[in-house]
Amino acid sequence: MVALVVSFVALAGLPLGRAFVLPATAITSVKKLSVPQSLPSGFNQQSTTSASSHLCTTHFKSLLHAAKDDAAFTTTSTDECDVLVLGSGPAARSIATLLSSPQNGKIQFDVLVADSNFDRRWAPNYGVWQDEWQAICALFESFDRPLGKECIDRLWLKTDCFFGGSFDIPVEERMRLDRPYCRIERDALRRALSPSGEIETKYDGEGNANYRVVRANHISKCTAVNIYSPSGSMIHDEYGTTALLQSKEGELTQVRAKLVVDCTGHESRIVLKDDRVKSIPPGFQIAYGVLAEVDETNSPNQEFFGPYYKEAMTLFDYRTDHFPNESNQLSKAVKAPTFMYAMPLNGNRVFFEETSLVARPALSFQECKERCMTRLQHLGIKVTKIEEEEYCYIPMGGALPAKDQRVIGFGGSAAMVHPSTGYHLCRAMMGAGAVAKVIREELTDQNWNPDRAAARAYDAIWSPNNIAQRNFAVFGGEFLMKQNVVGLRGFFDGFFKLPLPLWGGFLAGWPGLPNNENHETWWARLVFGLTFVSKLPLSVALDMLGSIATYSIAQGVPLPQSVTPFFGLPDGFGYVEKKLVFGDVAAKAEARKMIQESAVEELIPVDFEEKVLLLFRDSAFRKT
Repeated sequence: MVALVVSFVALAGLPLGRAFVLPATAITSVKKLSVPQSLPSGFNQQSTTSASSHLCTTHFKSLLHAAKDDAAFTTTSTDECDVLVLGSGPAARSIATLLSSPQNGKIQFDVLVADSNFDRRWAPNYGVWQDEWQAICALFESFDRPLGKECIDRLWLKTDCFFGGSFDIPVEERMRLDRPYCRIERDALRRALSPSGEIETKYDGEGNANYRVVRANHISKCTAVNIYSPSGSMIHDEYGTTALLQSKEGELTQVRAKLVVDCTGHESRIVLKDDRVKSIPPGFQIAYGVLAEVDETNSPNQEFFGPYYKEAMTLFDYRTDHFPNESNQLSKAVKAPTFMYAMPLNGNRVFFEETSLVARPALSFQECKERCMTRLQHLGIKVTKIEEEEYCYIPMGGALPAKDQRVIGFGGSAAMVHPSTGYHLCRAMMGAGAVAKVIREELTDQNWNPDRAAARAYDAIWSPNNIAQRNFAVFGGEFLMKQNVVGLRGFFDGFFKLPLPLWGGFLAGWPGLPNNENHETWWARLVFGLTFVSKLPLSVALDMLGSIATYSIAQGVPLPQSVTPFFGLPDGFGYVEKKLVFGDVAAKAEARKMIQESAVEELIPVDFEEKVLLLFRDSAFRKT
């Protein structure tokens, strides 16, 4: 009987490109259409004359195989929700919090967050520009999910940089940026983006999220667009998705959701990257960090940790004077540069991090650790206690997600990390607003279409304009990767001599963040580029101009497209409605009529006229 249903679908011209589950109502309604109750003779034989029959047989076998594999899974529970969010980091909890926020005073959507490590503390030390964080707070306030002031652990009104040692810049020279910087209180932010029943709240406003939690992970691996292994672990149909989740104890939960949002990180197993579009492999930001206590007994100035002013955050220290001249250490540091990033905290506590901005292949963590300790020793900073160590690994750039995927990648899995800087937190939290808005609109649409909802969500992340802006930043990351320490000192010294709205917009790189309007059009990016080149040392400027030429020749359209009007905009992720009827309907109807009137032919094809197709679609496959 199932084979007859599939046969009808093929003859009717319904696309078979996506997996689906046949409801019980489908079989009943097909009977009403007078479909033959037994398979035609020779249906499963190679001698079958109908090409459509051969196609249906193949699909029929795949359905049987899936059913057999499904039977191997023994689920201990089932659940159902509007949106299943996989992961529980900042990106996951942000999108889940906004999706489940009330509308008109009522909770409209059931959101389920799945992660076996939901209770684990967040490890990274997040740093953000104050004005960007204020924009995030305004966004969450608009969803009636305010983020309290306790989410900020420390605010510095000044930000310092050190680029001395090249281009006649004295080693001790400090570049001061009049732009406040913040350290996020990661535990407070985590509590603010969690439901009250899942965490211990400390402040008013925490635990206000309305999503539910299951402590389990998906078990799937995407092998092709919307196809997963093991078979049956994740199945999409025209109403939503059925996914299997496994707890640490091995218990399986089957979840039925209208949409799935994957926030499991940069190297997701269920969001495919687009391998049909030419792209450069990602670079990697590697950093070793320590949250430490420092001995200040012999400090000549209690306002500083070595050269680092306690009332300023040090964003870059690219100096290499802590290595002996002509040493192997210095040679390596020149070729593969790292910088110190320092956050003075309360008392004698400070967070130091030695960072390789972007490299391919990645610099080793051990190299970063050794350089960090060597630098601190040279600066006279004596670490007496290490409270935490951080090992930072951030893929930057790389391919965007493949189109037409039902699972919505978000955060790292959608390549939302800034390709030149590694900034991600504010981009993900700001992006959550646009994606939540689109998904909520789709969930309330009477003509529910999960393919359209997923496409619109991806387009909210990667609109053609946003892709063009990203392409510009991808070139920036590639240029930074090829620089030695001299080139990087000259690059950033010139970069921060730009007006703040220009360099701030480049670092933001996301719609809705402050100053991003200065980079949202090809003209704005062209003005930025020309102004920037004029601020660079001559050798770095010439290298950049040459790199623009060679990059454009090697990579083609993306960079010229981002700074000129001549190539239009990149293709986006917008929804393209699939055809429901294929071929020449009139010719097929004529053939059926003639077969009915034939004195020789006995087997009459299933009716494939449009009115029957619509009847089948609206009646047999409608959710009951």
